[in-house]
Amino acid sequence: MPLANPHRSLPSLSIIIPMLNEAAGIQATLTRLQALRSSNVELIVVDGGSTDTSVALAAPLADTVVRSEPGRARQMNLGAQHAHAPALLFLHADTQFPLGEEQRAMASLEQALARHAWGRFDVRLAGRSRWLPLVATLMNLRSRLSGIATGDQGMFLRRDTFVALGGFPDQPLMEDVELSKRLKPHSPPACLRQKVISSGRRWDEFGAWPTIRLMWRLRYRYWRGVSATQLAKEYRHAR
Repeated sequence: MPLANPHRSLPSLSIIIPMLNEAAGIQATLTRLQALRSSNVELIVVDGGSTDTSVALAAPLADTVVRSEPGRARQMNLGAQHAHAPALLFLHADTQFPLGEEQRAMASLEQALARHAWGRFDVRLAGRSRWLPLVATLMNLRSRLSGIATGDQGMFLRRDTFVALGGFPDQPLMEDVELSKRLKPHSPPACLRQKVISSGRRWDEFGAWPTIRLMWRLRYRYWRGVSATQLAKEYRHAR
């Protein structure tokens, strides 16, 4: 059963955050978003079976905490089912807006959805590797050229479009890429220059260039038709 705050008017935006064992950072992510809750923004956290204190830490800082089967696509789809706003923003648990930029980002999102069915922010990666600025630049450029967004970039869209497309496909990897492909016929994405800050922990942990090569190989193989299930196995093995 979800834990929810019943004393809220209908929000203008629902922010949906999937998490799994994010006790180290979920408080920081949600604390950054608290000012938005007084600006008619709803925060929904969807836990995929955490074994740490993630749920207890998130509950006081969110409007709704939902427990879900594991799997980011499933978690985000379940969060959308509990959302009350006409616009949805999917934000990873380790992704934040720059301090003090939250309200401006929401205004840009609202303006973008008046012209586009969906969009995303540019991303900046935070971490130790000196290659992270280059990685982020390439991610933003690739997204702008291809019209494909990734979850690290904070995907947002109109709720009616999301529902009409059936939400994220129930697959263990590349759910953001697949949803982007389905959204493109509705409208090109709004590629906002404003940045979200996402953790570069996977590049730090496994090495920048090995991670870059792995991600590009997985994307190429997905483009060639290899199933997301097979690619998820390869991803876990490589890590």
